[in-house]
Amino acid sequence: MKIVLAVDGSSYTKRMLAYIAAHEELVGQDNEFVALNVTADLPPHAARHLPAEVLQQYFADEGEKVLGPVREFARLQGWALRERHAVGYPGDVLARLVEEEDPELLVMGSHGHGAFTGALLGSVSARLLANTKVPVLLIR
Repeated sequence: MKIVLAVDGSSYTKRMLAYIAAHEELVGQDNEFVALNVTADLPPHAARHLPAEVLQQYFADEGEKVLGPVREFARLQGWALRERHAVGYPGDVLARLVEEEDPELLVMGSHGHGAFTGALLGSVSARLLANTKVPVLLIR
């Protein structure tokens, strides 16, 4: 089964990975895992003052901060893992990447914001739930 893991490097991502590893009965064995991470783009007024190489290195470093530990965790678990990193608005870009991957399952950690906070600030989880047709396992 192809399983997409939406990862952001937070404690919620760590909890989600540990939960999946501890509950193999939920997803079975011999899965293909795809770790997706999106780094928020810099505002244009800030980005225009930086050389393109500096911006590219910054985004690459930010992606590696998140994907490096996920890669190591997957290696320790014996998981087949592929990684994808992109830059942009996380909710929208993740939804597009999930659509491109066409997995059987999307797994993500929830930051657990209340209804008021989620409505006020928006939520990557809510955006993915609204904009993907893939079954979602939300770990809190």
